[in-house]
Amino acid sequence: MGNRLTKIYTKTGDDGKTGLGDGSRVDKFNVRIEGLGNIDELNSIVGMILSEDIPATESEWLQRIQHDLFDIGGELSIPDFNKLSMSKLTFLESCIDEMNKDLPPLKEFILPGGSKASSFTHLARTVCRRVERNLFKLNQTDKVNEVSLKYINRLSDFLFVLARHINKSKNINDIFWKKNI
Repeated sequence: MGNRLTKIYTKTGDDGKTGLGDGSRVDKFNVRIEGLGNIDELNSIVGMILSEDIPATESEWLQRIQHDLFDIGGELSIPDFNKLSMSKLTFLESCIDEMNKDLPPLKEFILPGGSKASSFTHLARTVCRRVERNLFKLNQTDKVNEVSLKYINRLSDFLFVLARHINKSKNINDIFWKKNI
């Protein structure tokens, strides 16, 4: 393992620039840094979900996802570094399929809400969509791991299904959007 941080502040970012893992320095508003911040925010919200009472299996899945998000952050901090593999994408898809077996098909749009854990999960889903937009924007100028792009897209689907699954596990109904209310 690399060096451990013994001092949190370095003062090297006081000029509005920050360092990447390859040693290069970029503006803090650089699209790559924005992506890192968005992934960090998403990972923090996943931590909020984990602080709630959710089924053990889903908790294990989310812990794995937190590590995957950290790996994607590593990819962003070191240009041309690819960490995520297709097995991570396959894992997400199998989790979605497993949860979907227990859920009734949707016939209406649902609103975020129900339980606190489900609400946090919907919040994570919306931040995940922002991460996705950010990574595709970055991919226009700098190559982003294709698996990571697909993973983030699939993760937002996972989070949508998870929000519904959490509510179901708590015997809370989905909140359906009502036309002309």
